[in-house]
Amino acid sequence: MYLTNILEYLEKTARELPDKTAFSDGDEFKSFNVLLNESKSIGTFLASEGYYKEPVVIFMNKHPDCLSAFFGVIYSGCFYVAIDSEMPQKRIELIFEKLSPGAVIYDSKNADRVNLLSGNFHKYLFDDIRESVSDDKLLGEIRKKQIDTDPIYIVFTSGSTGVPKGVAACHRSVIDYTETLCEAVGFDRETVFGNQTPLYFDAPLKEIMPTIKLGATTFFIPKQLFMFPIKLCDYLNKYRINTVCWVVSALTMISSLGALEKNPPVYLRLICFGSEVFPIKQYELWRKTCVNARFFNLYGPTEATGMSCYWEACRELEPGEPIPIGKPFRNTEIMLLDENGREAEPGGEGEICIRGTCVTLGYYNDSEKTSEVFVQNPLNRAYSELIYRTGDIGKINKHGELVFVSRKDSQIKHMGHRIELGEIESSILTCEGVRQACCVYDAEKKRIISFYTGNLTPEVLTKYLRDFLPRYMLPAKCVNLEILPLTANGKLDRRKMSEDARNIEV
Repeated sequence: MYLTNILEYLEKTARELPDKTAFSDGDEFKSFNVLLNESKSIGTFLASEGYYKEPVVIFMNKHPDCLSAFFGVIYSGCFYVAIDSEMPQKRIELIFEKLSPGAVIYDSKNADRVNLLSGNFHKYLFDDIRESVSDDKLLGEIRKKQIDTDPIYIVFTSGSTGVPKGVAACHRSVIDYTETLCEAVGFDRETVFGNQTPLYFDAPLKEIMPTIKLGATTFFIPKQLFMFPIKLCDYLNKYRINTVCWVVSALTMISSLGALEKNPPVYLRLICFGSEVFPIKQYELWRKTCVNARFFNLYGPTEATGMSCYWEACRELEPGEPIPIGKPFRNTEIMLLDENGREAEPGGEGEICIRGTCVTLGYYNDSEKTSEVFVQNPLNRAYSELIYRTGDIGKINKHGELVFVSRKDSQIKHMGHRIELGEIESSILTCEGVRQACCVYDAEKKRIISFYTGNLTPEVLTKYLRDFLPRYMLPAKCVNLEILPLTANGKLDRRKMSEDARNIEV
């Protein structure tokens, strides 16, 4: 079946499995049929109010109701922008400045936050519009005009200048992502996802889209459980969650604190991880515990509709070997380009660039930033073809697998030497007793600062590193923390640690 609109997934599954739970937070359960009907009602309401082909902000806490709002916006012919109370107020204001939205759908828990925002937009309480009378004729007219390159969401990522960048994705790229992800990893109708990430990122697409395509089920795991590993594993077992697609820091939090031994998640059969380098010791603990589970390392940027590459852990890694990111999904090409825009030499390093349907529409209302990284394919001078330059450095290993090496912007020049901070982090993680590590560079004071968690002193770690690293790569100070700060998406908050490093006395 050739699809041009993601709503076709929902409509087909709602016909086949109307009463099955699609999304739940453990307290409330939303079936596919209820999800479909609420989405149509919201779409009808927005269309009747005159909204079309414009951003609609969804300002709601993480809850199954958010999905009705998301798909409702798409039914209206608009595109959604998810925001919730986890976001700092200043960031929300910057996003509103970029969007100039005409409509905001909010829940009662965020009413006060919405009222603080300035702008010429209308506010609609979700509970007031969720049961609006659906008009299939009106929605049908909208559907006739929709094409697969129409945007369906905008996800805001960090900007180097402090101003968020809004990545716009369309039906076509999301459909391509959904089909190839399900094919590569093997989700099915019996999949029960345990979602970890906030809904205002693109990461939840790994659960949301396979759920509506296949008729699977997704549980939104309460955020506070990720501070209590034993209770988190209880939750996984209670709802028989068999599939997780988490950032590495969420997985290492469980394994490094001993929860896998005390209360293993017994139903897990598929474990996908990504966004950061998985410390080998923690990776092996998971594989030792979940012996019947399949493990996948997923890689990809928001600008390419989420994940673009996958590697299944079907072989043992050699000592010191990093976990590969494998090969691209079907219909996606990975190119390694050198500084001159030519293909990297065999076995050599190059910037990871992505070609294919997965490449998104660019940054919303920001043509300058778009043109910097969505560029003409330098290997093709015959016709227009945009690729996305990720800023990541990769290489092909002896098995023919793509390996992430570092970020271009993680390379520093210190004491006359070019240094990859990731190399220092890898050395720290080989030290017995270290759970997590992050290195930052204080450019003003010309020094490397390492933050880590673990049960050994900074003096012991520093002594250990002297046997592994040349003098110019040694951190000026190792700082032991109880936990490393994380972004809302669960990744290491390198910006926060960089700010903290400036105030550290050496």
